[in-house]
Amino acid sequence: MAVTDSSLARSAKTATSAETQERRAAWSLAAPALILMVVILLVPVLIAAFLSFTNYSLGNSGFDWVGARNYEKLFTRSTYEKMFVATFTYVVTVVPISVGLGLGAALLINSLGRFREIYKTIYFLPVMATLLAMAIAWEFMLHPSIGMINRTLELGCGTPLEWLWPFMATGCADGFPVWLGDKRYAIWVICFIGIWQGFGFNMVLYLAGLTGVHRELYHAAEMDGAKSAWERFRLVTWPALGPTTVFVVTISCIRAFQVFDTIEAFWPQGGGPNKSTYVMMFAIFEKGVQQNLIGIGSAITVLFLIFVMFLTLIQRWLVERKVHYG
Repeated sequence: MAVTDSSLARSAKTATSAETQERRAAWSLAAPALILMVVILLVPVLIAAFLSFTNYSLGNSGFDWVGARNYEKLFTRSTYEKMFVATFTYVVTVVPISVGLGLGAALLINSLGRFREIYKTIYFLPVMATLLAMAIAWEFMLHPSIGMINRTLELGCGTPLEWLWPFMATGCADGFPVWLGDKRYAIWVICFIGIWQGFGFNMVLYLAGLTGVHRELYHAAEMDGAKSAWERFRLVTWPALGPTTVFVVTISCIRAFQVFDTIEAFWPQGGGPNKSTYVMMFAIFEKGVQQNLIGIGSAITVLFLIFVMFLTLIQRWLVERKVHYG
């Protein structure tokens, strides 16, 4: 009996020692990645949060602690009010439309028997292209006198379209808009380009999600009376794409908050006409880089990170609930 107890004790000790070695090996393997994550991600965020409570500028030997004054400016000054309006206008417009178009394009391509890869490539081209180069191309197309957009609209002058559409009547009489120089249209031009550039990416994500929808579900739905394409979509496809939709919406929101290249290409000196396209990423660049106001730039950065973190937490909560839409 004593020998058996001694053997069990040695076995338990050996197992504990093996588990300890495995844990040490696991931490040793994970340590480089954890260190890099802390240095590259966590430390800059903490530094930005600290600097957001100061008036620090690069080149200065010191700085003053200003408390929440930078954040107070963000919520009281008209310039930053325009920043929030432009940012959320862009996000609220681009996200639902690009997600809807991406889903529609994915369903259409998935239903094709031939030329599927050709259409997939065509829709995905704006995603692969450099957005800065595309912005320059759009700038030429939107030129008020030689641009293709206004030239095409001018072809409608003298036709029934001029009488049926008040916008055409005004444009034919007084000239069509200076799209990039008019505060009424500038933000909507940016939204249009964002939708054009983003829905192909969402299409690819939805195509990946559609591959996980089993054909047996459609056969079962047909046996239960779902004969039309709309009923099959409503009862089978849409609920099965619930987790994919959560991911697509989250990624689209984050990408929308990050819009910068187009605005920098169109208005390098500052946020469009009357700051109508003064989004958060451009404000961070202007304050933190161009004007060397590191404190206020850090405060905008912290707010931006809070928005992104909020969206990420919502996605995680929905995924953990295994969300489906019926």
